[in-house]
Amino acid sequence: MSSMPLSIPRPVHPTGVWSWITTIDHKRIGIMYGVSAFLLFLTGGLEAMLMRVQLAQAEQDIVSPEIFNQLFTMHGTTMIFLGVMPLSAAFFNFIIPLQIGARDVAFPRLNAFSFWTFLAGALLLKISWISGSAPNTGWFAYAPLTGISANPGHGVDLWIISLQVLGVASLAAAFNFVVTIVNMRAPGMDFMRMPLFTWMSLITAILLVLAFPVITVALIELLLDRTFGMNFFNVAAGASPLLWQHLFWVFGHPEVYILILPAMGIVSDVLPTFAKKPLFGYGTVVIAGVIIAFMGWMVWSHHMFTVGLGPVANSVFTFTTMMIAAPTGIKVFNWLGTIWGGSLSFKTPMLFALGFVAMFVIGGVSGVMHAVAASDAQQQDTYFIVAHIHYVLFGGAIFGIFAGVYFWFPKITGKMYNEGLGKAHFWMMLIAQNIAFFPMHFTGLDGMPRRIYTYQSNMGWEFWNLISTIGVFLLAAALLIFMFNFVKSWLNGEEASGDPWDARTLEWSIPSPPPEYNFAAIPTVTDRDEWWEEKLRRREGVPVPVAGGSGEEEEHSIHLPQPSYWPIIVSIGLFIAAYGVVYNGVIYPFVLAAAGVLIGMIGVYAWSFEPVNDPDPNDHSSH
Repeated sequence: MSSMPLSIPRPVHPTGVWSWITTIDHKRIGIMYGVSAFLLFLTGGLEAMLMRVQLAQAEQDIVSPEIFNQLFTMHGTTMIFLGVMPLSAAFFNFIIPLQIGARDVAFPRLNAFSFWTFLAGALLLKISWISGSAPNTGWFAYAPLTGISANPGHGVDLWIISLQVLGVASLAAAFNFVVTIVNMRAPGMDFMRMPLFTWMSLITAILLVLAFPVITVALIELLLDRTFGMNFFNVAAGASPLLWQHLFWVFGHPEVYILILPAMGIVSDVLPTFAKKPLFGYGTVVIAGVIIAFMGWMVWSHHMFTVGLGPVANSVFTFTTMMIAAPTGIKVFNWLGTIWGGSLSFKTPMLFALGFVAMFVIGGVSGVMHAVAASDAQQQDTYFIVAHIHYVLFGGAIFGIFAGVYFWFPKITGKMYNEGLGKAHFWMMLIAQNIAFFPMHFTGLDGMPRRIYTYQSNMGWEFWNLISTIGVFLLAAALLIFMFNFVKSWLNGEEASGDPWDARTLEWSIPSPPPEYNFAAIPTVTDRDEWWEEKLRRREGVPVPVAGGSGEEEEHSIHLPQPSYWPIIVSIGLFIAAYGVVYNGVIYPFVLAAAGVLIGMIGVYAWSFEPVNDPDPNDHSSH
């Protein structure tokens, strides 16, 4: 036998579309999350536009009452579960490993599985439009409207099962990022040196792990009610529909912070960059985020002030709801302290971050108004509530997400966007947001109920409803500007440097877009704003290594996990099984579901035998 060492060739990776289907690179998964979520966000916007056209004038009959019920249910569910959450997840995936100095997430294949499973859940929900049985009970699906006698079609079943599949995707991602952030930070990056976006993402992931099991149990109970005639929410059998409300809002209010905390993290990274000074009160911003997450579990019944819980319960939840405004106020004052006296650069990311602060404060003020049980009794189920949630989630979360899109666009694509178009997008969106949603305060205080498909002309609501409808169409125009800028810049934009903003955190220390391995050498962190401090040391003539490593010589020894098609196979199995649970009578009962489970099990089994890393061509120990 020859004593010459055998050469082990590196596996040939897939190319083209197949390379995206099999990828487990966190950056590619982040891009797929972002593009998919934005397209789904647009479908939610189209649903909103149809509703606004229907309500622009009194006594219109453009859509039927049933279709209108389906529209507001699908709009709310889409924006929350298919829009804002996965748009935040896109940043989790792309940015967090770069911010903490890691080469990937802890479990790359689980990361791919979470994306494909999210897509499966989204398709299950959107299939309901094609099947002619979209859910029609509101995004919170109150019992007994969801009972089989009140709702005999498959719309509620598809809503239930799609949320269960989306919950699997969210939990997989959440566990992955908790492990990644806790265990894979670069040497020297202790918790109080982490960027704020990474901090808020960690808190969000922990909230996901704790909150989704609650809605999972509630959805299982509802599915058992509908499929097997059980009586968890059946009033005729002595059950209380308030059980559903408690279970839903115990999940639903932490969910609000799952939606907003990532945007707060983005803003906390953008403002210091464009103010050219450190974040004011870093420690208090972190603690405020932790307190918000903790107190988010103590306020759920402010959604239930009008159900008859009694004065003691209402008083307790009034108090806790007022108290949760305090840590949010702390964050706002820290953001103001960051820009106060700074050398401000009003680039598009900065404008969206400032817009976030302004719009979120307006939404927060109306939120504190809802905290008072007596005034909430008037505002409950009126358009005043609709105004509040849109200022918090559109003016808040969506503005924060757009700040992140423009901020990290050069890092993700390697190209610069058109600044003029970016500013046009911001100003049109800011104006349109206020035209669309501020009049809802007036119609709400004047008594217009939410979720009504029409109204009489003598109610006096026509003018403000028309203004809101005009605002929504202006929002659509603003999004068209964004899409044109985004696509044109990605295809033909000016090449971006590794650090076009003179930024502060580690992701800006490597080229744009980042190489597959992220860092040629894992950086060692000595300061909170490591990259900023390293640039400062260089300007002062102190010799320092490049944070991300500079040599080509390290690259040959970097071994990344191989692409894998098993995660998508498992997700396809999950999709088939979920579809089979809903349509269990189409083929012999549950045969389709069993086939999906089998495909998923085969995928998991094969996945478990895949090697962790590419074979090392320099490792001859096995020969």
